[in-house]
Amino acid sequence: MSGALARYERAARKAQADGRVPALSVALHRADREPWVFTVGDSGNPGHPLGPDTRFRIGSVTKTFTAVLVMQARDEGLLDLDKPLSAYLDLPAHDDATIRRLLSHTSGLQREPHGDVWDTLVSPDADRLLAELDRAERVLPNARRFHYSNLAFGVLGQLVARLHGTTWDSLLTDRILEPLGLTATTTATPAQAAVGYLVDEFSDAARPEPDLDLGGAGPAAQLWSTADDMATWASFLVSPELIDPDGNVLAAATVDEMRWPLTTRDEVNWISGFGLGLMLHPQGRRAMDVGHNGAMPGFLAGVHGRRGGEGTPDALGCAVLGSSGTADQINELVHELLRMAVELDPAEIEPWSPAPPAPREIRSALGNWWSEGSQFVFSWHDGALQARVAGTPADLPPSIFRPLPGRPDVLRTVSGREAGEQLRLTRDASGAVVLMHWATYRFTRVQEAFDGGAAWDGSGE
Repeated sequence: MSGALARYERAARKAQADGRVPALSVALHRADREPWVFTVGDSGNPGHPLGPDTRFRIGSVTKTFTAVLVMQARDEGLLDLDKPLSAYLDLPAHDDATIRRLLSHTSGLQREPHGDVWDTLVSPDADRLLAELDRAERVLPNARRFHYSNLAFGVLGQLVARLHGTTWDSLLTDRILEPLGLTATTTATPAQAAVGYLVDEFSDAARPEPDLDLGGAGPAAQLWSTADDMATWASFLVSPELIDPDGNVLAAATVDEMRWPLTTRDEVNWISGFGLGLMLHPQGRRAMDVGHNGAMPGFLAGVHGRRGGEGTPDALGCAVLGSSGTADQINELVHELLRMAVELDPAEIEPWSPAPPAPREIRSALGNWWSEGSQFVFSWHDGALQARVAGTPADLPPSIFRPLPGRPDVLRTVSGREAGEQLRLTRDASGAVVLMHWATYRFTRVQEAFDGGAAWDGSGE
């Protein structure tokens, strides 16, 4: 066993022991290594001892699948994220909530479906979930702030199912699980299921928890899976271009859209936030853990991938699944393992090699330019014109430009600073670029005031 794998195993064993988790299953995936899967404990299922194929409830990690189904429908033109539910469903209340707000937990809908489902352990079916929306509260105004809602994702799941004329679980299987080969992920309780427990705080006793079917709220938290399947899923959420290169499940650009922060979870401590159905956990130095936590009676799950940061391998995903509803160590371990993977076994550094020069028509635009008193550097790398503020850290992504069709001197900023804005090139009689306008701001070869006067001429005349 390599030193890194031994450290991963020790961290998992410590989390299982300290958290008193009856069964723990852990998986770590990355593009440049074989998957690592480890289990420790006892499944509680006499016919199916704990192993890599043991299934655990993943709770609200289910929401990430429902969010992808919603984005598929958007990309196929079946819905608009900024239209209200009333455009697609006939509902008795709250149909003014937009789909984007439901996805980002900013719709203000109450947390659970109507009724004390956690007392009765009976969840409404799909029809009743929607029919009883008039008995649910809007506990906050739309778009006021983050408020987590299982009800919102139950509604979203039923929405996409009805748009396709099928059920949510059938849609999930056909559109996500089968294309990605997630064969161990199911809505029904599998034979290989671990038993979920409530572990007593004051003794080592553990009581089995009931197996609850969420019915119409299933799109919020119904799924069972293995750590191996979920680490693959985490890898997809951070590197879809590698896990799903043909975009059969979702275009990489759409997954990127889902990862964009739409709200923080706390107004003061900006340590986590939400995109479109995805939890976002900043990790410092431009790294982000992306995924979701999950909880159901007797189970906790953490499923996250890491993007950005020096040394982070491509498609780095991790899943930690445990058969205890009370061990915080389960959700902490997933971030610890991602950190350890980067620190103990960072991605290889690719050697630099020469590449073809910039096209002749772009070469005069390269070099130092000034705007608003600040210096910018325009360069040509990876087949595209790029720009960054002079002196910015190397790990800050540059702005990248692409020419507009039929307009070679007008480029669109496709990523980075001023994304979406135009860059216009002005040439002299010889064809050299002598002036640029980016997002309408002037870019000149020398430092100039807004009236066009040179900075060295302090007279203002």
